[in-house]
Amino acid sequence: MIELGALISDDYRDDPPVLVNVLKGGVVFLADLIRAIDIPIRIDFMEVSSYGNGTDSSGIVRILEDLSQSIEGRHVLIVEDIVDTGHTLSYIIDNLETRHPKSVRICSLLDRRGRREVELNLDYVGFVIPNKFVIGYGLDLAQQYRNLPHIAVLEDEEIP
Repeated sequence: MIELGALISDDYRDDPPVLVNVLKGGVVFLADLIRAIDIPIRIDFMEVSSYGNGTDSSGIVRILEDLSQSIEGRHVLIVEDIVDTGHTLSYIIDNLETRHPKSVRICSLLDRRGRREVELNLDYVGFVIPNKFVIGYGLDLAQQYRNLPHIAVLEDEEIP
């Protein structure tokens, strides 16, 4: 976390970003990340859903909660818990770009590249993980397990 915070601080030292956290899974990561960033930042939140209560994405992205501030002319750093197929994040990026930010970049705690279906450039990545469904540290299954203090593989099952 310290390394990611230092990189973000260095990259945005002259023009701090708005960190847009994708709820709910990313909130634990965001809390730790902002403590590792040593420049003034703003934070905001979006809540989207594509999973429902299962382990497979429905493919349909819904915005459940939108930003509370304008991002026009500001650098935006999307803070995600995990990126896998890329469909949800691609939708969020397209949506945010219609609001005319100065830039949109991505910081993800976990990158599950083996499931990627949409080409994305992740600017900051904590860990690359295999095709396993993970829980804990904010990540959930049907709103459960978010409070685990660590990341765990759910029943060691590979994602289809």
